[in-house]
Amino acid sequence: MLGCGVYVLIKSVEERESWLVAVQTEAPSILVSPEYFLLQQCLRASNSVLLGSFSRCSYKSIPVSDSTLLLTQLPLQFQRLGNLVAVMALLCGDPQKEVAEEAAEGTHYLLHITLRLKYITQDRDNNSKNLRETLKKCRLLLEQYSLKRFYCCPYKIVQVFEVFLDSRELGQFIMTILDSLKNLPHPCIQQTAGELLITLVKSAEARFERVPEIVGVICARLSIITLTSVRQQIINTVSLFVSRPKYTDVVLSHLLCHPVPYDRHLAELWRSLEVELSNTTWVLWRLLRKLQKCHEGPSQEKMAYVAVAVTDALYEVLMGNKLRAAAFRLFPQLLMTLLIQIHHSIGLTMSDVSIPSGLYAEQEVPTEVTPLCFAIQATKTLLLRTLCWQEFSIMEKSGGWTLLKGEGHLQGVFLLANALMERSHLFAYKILYLLVPLINRGNDKHKLTSAGFFVELLKSPMARRLPKVYSTIRLKAWLNEESKLFRILALRGLRNLVRHQEMREDIKSLLPCILSSLHETDERSILLAIQILLQLVRMLDSTTLATMMKTLLSLFGDVRQDVHCFSMTLFGASIKAVKHTEKKSVEGQVLESLVPLLLFSQDENDEIAKESRRVLTLCARFLNWKLPREVYCKDPLYIKPNEVRRVCKFFGEKSKGKIDILDQTLTYSKDPKLPIRRTAVLFVGLLSHYVDTSELKRKGTDWIEKDLRELLQDPEPSLRILASQALFRIQRVGSTSEAETSVSWLRKLLCCLHT
Repeated sequence: MLGCGVYVLIKSVEERESWLVAVQTEAPSILVSPEYFLLQQCLRASNSVLLGSFSRCSYKSIPVSDSTLLLTQLPLQFQRLGNLVAVMALLCGDPQKEVAEEAAEGTHYLLHITLRLKYITQDRDNNSKNLRETLKKCRLLLEQYSLKRFYCCPYKIVQVFEVFLDSRELGQFIMTILDSLKNLPHPCIQQTAGELLITLVKSAEARFERVPEIVGVICARLSIITLTSVRQQIINTVSLFVSRPKYTDVVLSHLLCHPVPYDRHLAELWRSLEVELSNTTWVLWRLLRKLQKCHEGPSQEKMAYVAVAVTDALYEVLMGNKLRAAAFRLFPQLLMTLLIQIHHSIGLTMSDVSIPSGLYAEQEVPTEVTPLCFAIQATKTLLLRTLCWQEFSIMEKSGGWTLLKGEGHLQGVFLLANALMERSHLFAYKILYLLVPLINRGNDKHKLTSAGFFVELLKSPMARRLPKVYSTIRLKAWLNEESKLFRILALRGLRNLVRHQEMREDIKSLLPCILSSLHETDERSILLAIQILLQLVRMLDSTTLATMMKTLLSLFGDVRQDVHCFSMTLFGASIKAVKHTEKKSVEGQVLESLVPLLLFSQDENDEIAKESRRVLTLCARFLNWKLPREVYCKDPLYIKPNEVRRVCKFFGEKSKGKIDILDQTLTYSKDPKLPIRRTAVLFVGLLSHYVDTSELKRKGTDWIEKDLRELLQDPEPSLRILASQALFRIQRVGSTSEAETSVSWLRKLLCCLHT
């Protein structure tokens, strides 16, 4: 038997002592002694038994062959001590009592031999202190652990031998245990292997060298381990390695070099990673940093594979919920990084990912998954695992996830930021302060997503505490950016900041930039600028008001309904903001607004028509006019000719000598909206009776008649009829004007003859 074989070598204390003295003084003679060859045969037998099929008949008759377990050259030492100890320890867990007892006895004597060999081969000058400590610990263990303890608890062998194993031998032990798993059919021995593995890693976790290779073998063996408890022990081994800062990056990098989506075994490993509380943040942070580094450089033609792998890993880790405390602590960084990853993933497939060669050697690259789906599912899981259920619900109901996936990405970011401010103030504040230094880092997509979240958080009261350099000064710089999106974000940020009363004075210094945004072609920029100016309008001087009102007049009739409506709203607010002593400075703009406001009161859009009548009333009050009640008629004016005459008479007489009301009205005869064109043509014909005839005489009527004749070809019958009526009235006014001129000339001539 194995135990007896080793026991024959050292069957009594006296013989053991004499043998060890001989090793120290006459090592060459020992190398050729029969006892040495018997030891070699026993060690070969133990190795063959474990790595074979575990057939009991093969255990009884083991052939003798060359061995590499013991080095036969001086200095005398075991060449594969880690392998030997692992083999003996596994045999101690054999379900057959006879085998386990013999292995335990042999292991006990092997420990004595190892102790003496280590004593002989140690460098006593350089390691005397360590040697003494090791020998002392070993003696205590030998006194404490009997043969029965080795037999009953094989993992105790690891605790004893660990002090003698160097980093190379530790690797041998681990690899032997892992290699044996594929040839261990008995559950009892699988259980022993798991206990041995986890015990050794716990005892010597800082002294391993071949960690990537160990982790690789673990991943390969997971699929053949059937016992749940053993699987968990194997996974816990990875957890121990990854929790050591020395190995964290190495282990994570190796785990990430697997095909995505991860198979069920690797997914189980990610989900079951269990790290000590003090190290959870470190592990999750290192995983997160690998993804953040992918966003720092300029955008590449293809997405780095590690970005997709980390995103899927984060999803699996969050699903497992073992690192929950770290997820709460790192929530701001996790959320922003995942949102940025979503932005980078929009429109990409796995063919747009730089996949390492050979990664999918045994399978095809999946086409049903995309980098975007990994990022979305990780973000959703983060919200749910950090108890942001209401925020998740808001995103679901408002279509936020759909927005994040496409061109409306920033709208989705705004929605999520608002949901956090509404439901999770603490998370929102943490993200706000995180983004202060983060915004200017990374590539354009990184900056845009960060800036989008940041400007939305400026609504919160905490934004008032930010230094100017991070609020108004930063937004001013964005207003001057070439990127249209950054200009929009700057205006959105100012719109949110202007809600805080104490911030308005700082924002007022940006008025030139804000006013210039009214000339932008993008609808969002114009609307945001108007919303900001509505908050600042009472702080503006008369000169600025006059300039702004002139710009707003050009937006009346804009085909974009919101621009049209809000420009009138701001115009009305500007009228109310003018001081009594400064009315003259804006009177011209108010008079010029009368015709468009009157015409747009007939707009088919009820909101625009209603706002036009409201602002028209403000203009009348400003001018001290009392508008005729027909102005507020909601029915189309062209079906009520008498009411139209009274309206035209009022405005024609009131504006005489102040503005060219006929010219202004004729301009709107080309408006794209039929109700406006129809009303304008009707007004042109009726206003001709109330305009200044001397002015009409000076200009003539040809230019009016030309425009009206063109309208006679319009496909709309009602417009052609109104145009012909207006043309008739204009021609009649023109002929009357000529007749009056002739009569006046004759009177002057007669007066001259009479005198």
